[in-house]
Amino acid sequence: MSIENKYKKYLFDHINNVTKGFSWIMQHFPELGMQVDIEQLQNHDNSKFDDEEFIPYAEYFYGEKTDEVEEDFNYAWNHHQKNNPHHWQYWVLINDEDGTKCLDMPLNYMVEMICDWWAFSWNKGNLYEIFDWYKKNKKKMMLSDTTRVFVEDTLYRIKEVLDNE
Repeated sequence: MSIENKYKKYLFDHINNVTKGFSWIMQHFPELGMQVDIEQLQNHDNSKFDDEEFIPYAEYFYGEKTDEVEEDFNYAWNHHQKNNPHHWQYWVLINDEDGTKCLDMPLNYMVEMICDWWAFSWNKGNLYEIFDWYKKNKKKMMLSDTTRVFVEDTLYRIKEVLDNE
């Protein structure tokens, strides 16, 4: 199978797992799920099919890693972050004079971001993996206080339901 086809399969599986996570949230926390419109989820990660992203991602994850491949991937990843508001990086404002500021993420994108992270747990068949992943990565994330509180509260609520199922 070509690297492009391997990457396409990964993308379709990932989007399917984002949808699984969202369906679970809808079932258990409908007040959160109601904030995300189905078209938003249907378009999840569509930019990964764009010329700016598709080949660099495919080569980075399924090809030979060279300096050029890594550089191309960095530009693709930057493009992805700047074109997908479900990434926290999208909401970091870089000011000319006074550094960075974290903007509050709208609720619908916070829910989609959690589903995006959780998709990897669904893929591995371990729905708890997200909690260790978040604990390991949370210090690297630049989130506004409001966004961080929502994310951590939602992850706590998800864990609580999983523990009781």
